Amino acid sequence: GSSCNNCDFETNLCKFLPEFNLQPGWIRRNGQSGMGPPYSDHNGNESAYFLSLSSEMQSSSAALTTNVFLPTDEEHLCQIRFHYWVSQMSGTFMVGLQKHSEDTVTNIWQVSGELRNQWNVNTITINSTENFEV
Repeated sequence: GSSCNNCDFETNLCKFLPEFNLQPGWIRRNGQSGMGPPYSDHNGNESAYFLSLSSEMQSSSAALTTNVFLPTDEEHLCQIRFHYWVSQMSGTFMVGLQKHSEDTVTNIWQVSGELRNQWNVNTITINSTENFEV
């Protein structure tokens, strides 16, 4: 629909990530950065930017939080489609849902290292009767 935003990290962090508010551990880079794989984005573009965890963060975790989304209904579903790369055997990539009436983040999707060292794509559909962040 008209509310869909495409996020490619080419100029900034997109409309639904707080502007340039990169939490510690995340870096915006491309395949030519000299930081190891991936050496291109999911389209094979070596100069295209993506977000990556810095090597110092390999033993800990780092989160990315979206801006607040409005409640969903039958007409306004929230679908988030994203490309991801998991490089380490031990790495786990999780997507959580934070509803505004709840203190805890609910884990709604995760993947570990079984599809490592390649780009994968996933789409998540979110239903929430209240404001939420992902």
